[in-house]
Amino acid sequence: MGPEGAADLARGALIWLAGEPEALGAFLGASGIDPADLRGRIADPEFLGFVLDFLLGDEAMLLAFCGETGTPPTAPARARALLPGGDLPNRT
Repeated sequence: MGPEGAADLARGALIWLAGEPEALGAFLGASGIDPADLRGRIADPEFLGFVLDFLLGDEAMLLAFCGETGTPPTAPARARALLPGGDLPNRT
């Protein structure tokens, strides 16, 4: 997986979050952005890193995403490492 694959995975995670009202509400609260701003941020690698940080911060949500999308459970962490800020230690 390269940076574009990582960005694609993060976009998929955001789309998945959009279909989970409770998770989406928590994400919007944590990010501080308005739902109308999501489309404009979907190409921003730093924002996509935040999407994966949010997903990785909740194991139950991570496993639900992976199970429902057929994503290997280790893929989001690998993808996060390829996006801006992903190489920083102690991200959790």
